[in-house]
Amino acid sequence: MATLALALLLRDPRHEVDTGPVDVPRASPAEATAVLQHLIMALRSGDQQALGALAPEGDDAAAGLLRGIGRNAAALDLREVTARYVDQAGTVTQDGAWTGVAEVTWQLGTHDAAPSRADVCVAFTPSGDGLAIAGFGGGPADGPGRVPLWLRGALAVVEAPGVLVLADGSRADAAAVAARVETGIRVVRRVLPGWSAPVVVEVPASAADLDETLGATPGTYAGIAAVTTTAGTPEPGAPVHVFVNPEVTAGLRRAGAQVVMSHELVHVATGAAGSPAEPWLLEGFADYVALRDVDLPESTTLGRAIDLARRDGVPRALPAAADFDTRAADLQARYEQAWLACRVVAERLGERGLVEVYDAAAAGTPVGRVLARAGLPLPELTRAWRTRLQDLAG
Repeated sequence: MATLALALLLRDPRHEVDTGPVDVPRASPAEATAVLQHLIMALRSGDQQALGALAPEGDDAAAGLLRGIGRNAAALDLREVTARYVDQAGTVTQDGAWTGVAEVTWQLGTHDAAPSRADVCVAFTPSGDGLAIAGFGGGPADGPGRVPLWLRGALAVVEAPGVLVLADGSRADAAAVAARVETGIRVVRRVLPGWSAPVVVEVPASAADLDETLGATPGTYAGIAAVTTTAGTPEPGAPVHVFVNPEVTAGLRRAGAQVVMSHELVHVATGAAGSPAEPWLLEGFADYVALRDVDLPESTTLGRAIDLARRDGVPRALPAAADFDTRAADLQARYEQAWLACRVVAERLGERGLVEVYDAAAAGTPVGRVLARAGLPLPELTRAWRTRLQDLAG
């Protein structure tokens, strides 16, 4: 009887298990490729209506974002725009939304000599009979996090001769930055008269947006006023732009904001983003040029370095590469120490001599060898620098 009951139970349809296929949402690389191609075609043709139609049905924010990107493409004379689907990032949600990685290329008109390239996370979601674009960024913590500024929505764009500023803010803000760039170009040319390259400056809306624009870990540039680096993945020949942190520069006086911009333009003019020179020379030289004609007392321009020397004593060596990490303690004091070292070089060898030392080190010759050849060996420079710093600290 027990055997019969068990057999009847097994045959009871209420206890049967359906082993058929389960409809689980999946990522579709083919659909992602198709919608990315539609995006590129709409950008190239300037069709803002077609761009808005790539957003999920009823998602006004996504539609506005995509139309704003179209306006950016026109204002920036965007060229060489491509988007190639690479891979899925993360899992597919129950409603079928997922994130994909696309290799994106772009070039800002004639201001960039070559295209930039970056892996960008794209938020895909089902809509109607296909796939739509809900936005950019927001990938997994260990995945691509870079979102080029022109993909963040409509920007304020201001141009001047040889200058392009794109800002996630008001046109007045962008114009103010452009004015600082024009002044900074004149400052740099007083020391480097042969420089004439175009300048592109990008201003995200916040420090967090700056991190995402550069694909950096959140908080990396929270305390940095500006940085000069490649607009996309670092590689030989990639366009180099100046990126401004508006949260820091907003707290600076006009003269301070100008010094920051002039400093960054020295980096642009000298190709510092890919230079093998020692960081103390790169940063100290940039400050030397930016502060060359600024009339401020040393208690102001070297105030943090003086305070650090009084607190911890005079350093035994010039600042090392680790001292210039964006999150390093006493970072501003290290910049001032580097500036003082370059001032000592200029006092001993003349301004032209400082430029020659900088150029030789930037070309790959170790700075110690360059200084020795110029008649100012590194140990002698270090002793003179330490003496100056000790005198200042009292």
